Amino acid sequence: MPGLSVVVKEQILQNTRLDRYVSEILRVLSRSQIKARNLKAKINKKDVKLSHPVKQGDTLELSWVEKEPEFIVPQDIPLEIIYEDKNCVVINKAQGMVVHPGAGNRQGTLANALCFRKAGSNLTGIRPGIVHRLDRDTSGIIIAAYNDEAHAFLARQFYKRRTRKTYIAVICGAPKEKTGRIETFIARDIRDRKRFSVSSAGKKALTFYKVIKTWGNYSLVFLCPKTGRTHQLRVHMRFLGHPILGDSVYGCDDKKFKDASLMLHSKKLEITLPGEEKARVFSSNVPERFLEIIKKLDRELSENGQ
Repeated sequence: MPGLSVVVKEQILQNTRLDRYVSEILRVLSRSQIKARNLKAKINKKDVKLSHPVKQGDTLELSWVEKEPEFIVPQDIPLEIIYEDKNCVVINKAQGMVVHPGAGNRQGTLANALCFRKAGSNLTGIRPGIVHRLDRDTSGIIIAAYNDEAHAFLARQFYKRRTRKTYIAVICGAPKEKTGRIETFIARDIRDRKRFSVSSAGKKALTFYKVIKTWGNYSLVFLCPKTGRTHQLRVHMRFLGHPILGDSVYGCDDKKFKDASLMLHSKKLEITLPGEEKARVFSSNVPERFLEIIKKLDRELSENGQ
């Protein structure tokens, strides 16, 4: 039976239930998994119900029945490793790599590669160590855990918005304001369940942006999401009226770069690693696909005498 022992370090809202803490802050099991796997808990050595409130300083001992594991084929897939220790690994994910197996993508994913790389790790109930995700066509920095304690430690930082993520993107057009914030609600599109859109309801989403350079109908921008909604940056850029170049879902046809792939890259991640107190900053190089487009735009700008 897998288990986890953890000390509550956060300031917790009064009367926050244990099951909510496990699913929303620890993110070890979802609400449905808590019931399906018969989660048992102790707080400060005493058996408690899942409705019992938790508070800062409590010591939790959790145990649950392991589900029949989803078989993920270990595959020796090359990865660009930026950092690695016994607890976690930071990777510069290639564009086109799916993070986790799903319908139509059972092999060749980051999860397959991690299973091969860390065979015999003591992860339990985690699929396999994935803390956050990037879209298939978004390249760049992503972090994964090698054990349950590290997964919980990292996941809490994403939940509490203590991480800092910086993306670069080439967008269509030039925003009127060189810096700004986009704050909306995002919900699943009622007309297409595979898409998301800005809505009057849904989940709150906040993105900061900064224009780095503009070439007439194109701009290079930094994007800093403060929340982690599915497709958030792509939806927000479309909402701003400047979709990301090469976005086949939220973008538009572009005659100059009609063969461009999604021009979105996770450039930097600031996060505290397990066992450490100060945050580290992990960064990746600008991808070649960006350099090619920037070079072409710079050349055209020079030729036009601007």
